[in-house]
Amino acid sequence: MKFLLVTPPLTQLNTPYPATAVLKGYLQSQGYEAVQADLGIELVDRMFTANWLREAAKGRHKEFMLKASRVIEKVVQFLRGADNTVAWRIVNGSLLPEGPRFGRIEDMEWAFGTAGIEDRARYMATLFLEDLADCIREDVDEHFGLVNYAEHLATYAPEFDELAAALEREPTVVDILMIELLKGYMEQERPDVVCLSVPFPGCLYGALRCGQWLKCECPSVQVNLGGGFVNTEWRHLSEERVFDYCDSIVFDDGELPLKRIAEWLQGKCSELDLVRTLWRREDGSIVWELLNADAVVENGEPDFGGLPLELYLSTADMTNAMHRMWSDGRWNKVMMSHGCYWHRCAFCDTSLDYIGRFAPPTADKVVNMMERVSKQTGVSGFHFVDEALPPKLLKEVCEEILRRGMVVTFWGNIRFEKAYSEEMCDLLSRAGCVAVSGGLEVASDRLLKLMDKGVTIEQTVQACRHFRDAGIMVHTYLMYGFPTETLQETLGALDTVRRMFDEGIVQSAFWHRYALTCHSPSGQHPERYGARRCDTEFNLFCNNEVDWMPLNGGEQFDYDIEEVGRGLRVATYNYMNGLGLDQPVKSWFPGIRFKKPKK
Repeated sequence: MKFLLVTPPLTQLNTPYPATAVLKGYLQSQGYEAVQADLGIELVDRMFTANWLREAAKGRHKEFMLKASRVIEKVVQFLRGADNTVAWRIVNGSLLPEGPRFGRIEDMEWAFGTAGIEDRARYMATLFLEDLADCIREDVDEHFGLVNYAEHLATYAPEFDELAAALEREPTVVDILMIELLKGYMEQERPDVVCLSVPFPGCLYGALRCGQWLKCECPSVQVNLGGGFVNTEWRHLSEERVFDYCDSIVFDDGELPLKRIAEWLQGKCSELDLVRTLWRREDGSIVWELLNADAVVENGEPDFGGLPLELYLSTADMTNAMHRMWSDGRWNKVMMSHGCYWHRCAFCDTSLDYIGRFAPPTADKVVNMMERVSKQTGVSGFHFVDEALPPKLLKEVCEEILRRGMVVTFWGNIRFEKAYSEEMCDLLSRAGCVAVSGGLEVASDRLLKLMDKGVTIEQTVQACRHFRDAGIMVHTYLMYGFPTETLQETLGALDTVRRMFDEGIVQSAFWHRYALTCHSPSGQHPERYGARRCDTEFNLFCNNEVDWMPLNGGEQFDYDIEEVGRGLRVATYNYMNGLGLDQPVKSWFPGIRFKKPKK
């Protein structure tokens, strides 16, 4: 039996998303054939060519797209690291047609100096691609984005109707190209099972378009959906029309469920042996229960074989060195351990398996995996995508890396624990760690305690100092709008962030608005956090974020929360660029009424 594991458009352009690689490694270890495809990077490879852009240049951006068609292949070649000499033409302004985003570029000497030619060129080339993507979206396909596809149709979608209507329309030019790529794999590989991974909302439309074509043109093939978006949004799914685009839906780790599906299709087990799977029987009826949801979990090791690694693009949409790590460089995305060792934060989906079930391997197994993947991909850089790297295991991995004399580079998510002492951070640096990201969240000790974050501001600041002194960059995640949070607490949080930037102990930060989700402690017991859910009924289609109000009634906030969000983002963007660090935090919020917190 043969599997085709597909990541639909679109995810990151610089490196493969790891889900299909993990499933491929596991299925092959169980004796099954498995091939994988990243339709997103192949789609971009076909679109960002002179011929495709010339044919697509028919709308109001025709002139820009025609100009872009003359240079696009050189730009793509440069972003793949194949022709660095193009950087000089990009930087001197003689090559790229300039769209609206080039208005950002004033004096870049402060960011790149006089020697950073390639970095400056990469930044300018990324702006060019973003402008080009805007033109494609406005003239060719309203769903297209550089790293997502029809994301708006899947984000906060309580009903399926809008997405269903889009799927019932004639395929767009981009849809047709995507299906051509899938058709090529089907003809060449002739799989028995196609698994469509949906890690993000920006992949769902592409997955369902692929499923639609497969159900029509390859009716004997078993079509399965799974992935992060599915695990989070569809745990209460009751929209039967979804099964017009697939035969089964898998939840949580997909290794064992896919193995059981294969055995079921081969007649080696009954449908009662399926685990964590929704499916439709031959008579058309649908089984909704997550049968045997607590069945043993089996995990695989990643195998990136078969992916077109040479096609990925290293982009840089910001000049900030830490922030650009997400898009610049072909990192091997892997996990060190399963789940979060803390799994108590009130805002986090701790009831879901991928967070709540902490299952660390041995350090020896982790480092063996790193050696094998590095040899396979030719890349010695690793992005650990764990919820939070466990300090004890991380220490042991670093010691094993040094014992073996390996030269690797890595970064990943951490919690700002007391464990990150001077000695620990020095060990991390010597083993190859160059950056960490971690949640400071609300930057208020009262709220950190309320949400059971398990860290304090002082502890976080001290850990960040140790990272800085070891030469390790720090990115911090922040949130605003947590229940009972006052405006003054938000301003205080921004001032804490300002001081951390000013001291040089963080290099990058990002704010997002708090969301009460049905899988988190704050969603399941909102009263503990001063909130109440507005509706306890589940939607037919997607279920994750839930509307809430203060427990004691009234509006969520006595100030303009949207304006506060804008101010936080603008201030932090400036801090990341070394600007505005001496300004009062209130200056970023013109027009906001500042009220004293209620006693």
